[in-house]
Amino acid sequence: MIKTLCPRDYSEALYVGHFFRTGVPVVMDLTGLPDAEARQFVDFAAGLVCGRGGDMDRLSPKVFLLMPRGMAAGAEEG
Repeated sequence: MIKTLCPRDYSEALYVGHFFRTGVPVVMDLTGLPDAEARQFVDFAAGLVCGRGGDMDRLSPKVFLLMPRGMAAGAEEG
């Protein structure tokens, strides 16, 4: 299962962190956010991935896939 989140403001970063920490890959779709707020999410996600030992891939300019440690890229959405 992959969780897709389309946050409306930075307060929703806690959902990205929650799913990632529980081992669920997260697609973070930031297309609805202004660039400055999207950069905050990317910074948050980079720290989360670095601290928890995962991987982050850019799927499009404002869409990112966060993969928890031990998960291979290319997992099928459920």
